[in-house]
Amino acid sequence: MAVTYQDYYEILGVSRNATEKEIKAAYRKLARQWHPDLHTGKDKEKAEEKFKQINEAYEVLSDPEKRARYDRLGANWKAGQDFHPPPDMEGFRFYSGTGATGFSDFFEAIFGGGEFFGRPARRGPVPGRDVESELDLTLEEAYRGGEKTIQISAREICPACGGDGFDENSFCSRCGGTGMTGSVKTLAVRIPPGVHHGSRIRLKGQGGEGLNGGPPGDLYLKVRLLPHPVFRVEGNDLETEVVLMPHQAVLGDQVAVPTLDGPVKMKVPPGARAGQRLRLRGKGMPHKAGRGDQYVRIKIDIPDRLTAEEEQLYRRLADLRKGV
Repeated sequence: MAVTYQDYYEILGVSRNATEKEIKAAYRKLARQWHPDLHTGKDKEKAEEKFKQINEAYEVLSDPEKRARYDRLGANWKAGQDFHPPPDMEGFRFYSGTGATGFSDFFEAIFGGGEFFGRPARRGPVPGRDVESELDLTLEEAYRGGEKTIQISAREICPACGGDGFDENSFCSRCGGTGMTGSVKTLAVRIPPGVHHGSRIRLKGQGGEGLNGGPPGDLYLKVRLLPHPVFRVEGNDLETEVVLMPHQAVLGDQVAVPTLDGPVKMKVPPGARAGQRLRLRGKGMPHKAGRGDQYVRIKIDIPDRLTAEEEQLYRRLADLRKGV
């Protein structure tokens, strides 16, 4: 008896020698694209079927033992739609599948380990998956730290089927056979002062739910600093700009400069040049060893309108500078 061959590598869009990292990345991308909660109507039905195929492919290719067994099919993977196991493949037992396990007949033929009658045996405790999401922070939030309330989309075990993905002899109508349902979680996140762009904050036990009493996974929030209109972050340091009039740059002055602690007075030495950076020590981002610095880049503003007296003074200055 033949079953329909499933090319798991093609389903995930990876080569047959893909690494574990490449398989995981492909799975995450496709799972986000085809998640049933992101589709409606007829598109939702198509997404549910595609989502099952993606999960089945990842179930096999992410498990070294299952992948090795699958790869033993060798040249038979090119046999076409009707797949017959090679003579040296033991453990194949075919049946007329009902789809109640959520996997294809092809999967059950290789990994099912026997005839299927009714519900599959419930497995032991399975830990929940770790989940990663992004956390957008303003520079001020990252600088001061504190607590931030966020809402994230979460996946929870379907209360109708208990995560099995089926109800009696058909796929669970509540979760579409995925065993999971979508929800929105509200979480309070403690943000350490001085957190950087790309840092990860771990929320223990806030990841995917475990199955059959297994512990939940963790949630990792990857920090993304939002662009700031005044400051640019360089590691633990900050950079901003101050605009000087020509006479301030030539003669020096004291000017107000913005910092994350509020404006401060900064001394500009005589002869300051455009592009020059002046340092405000200890006005940068907090870190374990203390505070970074803030650098103030000089810009010089040339007046676009001059009074007659100002123009006369500039001409006189130009005459004085001749031959210097």
